[in-house]
Amino acid sequence: MENEILELLKDSGAFLEGHFLLTSGKHSNVYIEKFRLMESPKHLDTICQMMASQFNNSKVDVVLGAAIGGILLSSGVAKYLNKKSIFTERVKERMELRRGFEIKDNSRVLIVEDIVSTGGSIFELINVVKENNANVVGVTSIVHRSVNPIDFDCDYMPLLNHPVESWEEECMPDWLSKTPITINGRSGK
Repeated sequence: MENEILELLKDSGAFLEGHFLLTSGKHSNVYIEKFRLMESPKHLDTICQMMASQFNNSKVDVVLGAAIGGILLSSGVAKYLNKKSIFTERVKERMELRRGFEIKDNSRVLIVEDIVSTGGSIFELINVVKENNANVVGVTSIVHRSVNPIDFDCDYMPLLNHPVESWEEECMPDWLSKTPITINGRSGK
């Protein structure tokens, strides 16, 4: 499955090389522009089906993602699990449920994410679930790009583990600092 995901990323033009400023504020020589992948309904459907299949035997009540990319993934995964799909939005630097979305007490929530570098967005979604007295049954993502494992205190099943090093500006290698920087779409954190 991992080879298939990597090929989808490359074939769709989502796997980019250069010098990039990530949402985390770190610098990297690899950027994954998930929307190049998700702009294809066929690719999006394939990814969502793969994500959902990992949790077919789990008791899931609702699928949760974060705006913007998580909206597409949440909806697609929920379709295959035949569950409700909801998403959070960032309001004044905090993730919130809006638009009448709610998570009922003791609901079993599957969190979906596109690209995981530090896990910050997922931890924010986990907090939203806990604030609503519900339980996270698992987390899935298209790509886990961190060189370090991240413990979300639940099942975490990315479709592709593809560790890519990233650096704080003052620690990045000379060869990267000499490459012109590209700032792609960022979540605004």
